[in-house]
Amino acid sequence: MKKNVTIEKSPDRLAIIEKIKEYEKNGWFDKDVENDPPTRPLKEGECDFTQKKLSTKIATKIANFIGRRYIDKQLKNKTFIIKEVKGLENLEAVKGGAFITCNHFNVCDNFAVYKVMQPYLDREKRCLYKVIREGNYTSFTGLYGYFFRHCNTLPLSENFNTLKEFYAGVKELIARGEKILIYPEQGMWWNYKKPRPLKDGAFNLAAKYNAPVIPFFITMTDSDIIGADGFPVQEYHITIMPAVYPDENKTIRENSAALKEKNYSAWVKTYEDFYGKKLSYEEE
Repeated sequence: MKKNVTIEKSPDRLAIIEKIKEYEKNGWFDKDVENDPPTRPLKEGECDFTQKKLSTKIATKIANFIGRRYIDKQLKNKTFIIKEVKGLENLEAVKGGAFITCNHFNVCDNFAVYKVMQPYLDREKRCLYKVIREGNYTSFTGLYGYFFRHCNTLPLSENFNTLKEFYAGVKELIARGEKILIYPEQGMWWNYKKPRPLKDGAFNLAAKYNAPVIPFFITMTDSDIIGADGFPVQEYHITIMPAVYPDENKTIRENSAALKEKNYSAWVKTYEDFYGKKLSYEEE
């Protein structure tokens, strides 16, 4: 639908926008703003992180087949739009296991990352694994719930025993050359354009398992299409930056801090270059 067609803006999305403004002012950058369903902890053994079971392999194959068709349908229907991709050579330059970082602002942003990487992954016979919160894995229903449980997802649990399973799984996946997407900002902030301060987790893993980090950052412009929520559908401009690597002469803690700083600085530069303004937060 074009901009001249009047569609009432979603009260839910308007409320989320106001919550984001409040959280930004208070510096609560890692807090969730979405009204997610009630959740439960992940049980030990509930997730087959490295897909050793035949049942997991079958479910994953089915889910990825459905997922690819779903992504293509969303792109065709212009639910989200990949307008531009820069830096594919930076992805091609990385051999072996690596962590992908990206800003998190929409349930479709991981679809965009996957779509950009799909030719590379297919050629290398690899998958894109995604680290998700355990509540997404245990509590969502419907199509998204099916994707959350079966599309190469790695739920990050607060349970100590399942967290050990997570770390063991990540170690094995990186060793065999897989790519793992992590959102280092933590929660999703809908259509938020700025890079938020990063958490340590992704960079601790990269330092611990001696793997590079490939920073992605998605900037956005309004399309001339109005979505069902009454807001313009966003056109995604995806920038892939050069990978950053751990230094063998530094400790895990030193490497984690250095990787996080380099990733954040790369994101900030991409943001400022694209939007033509300095990054600033509306903090009280």
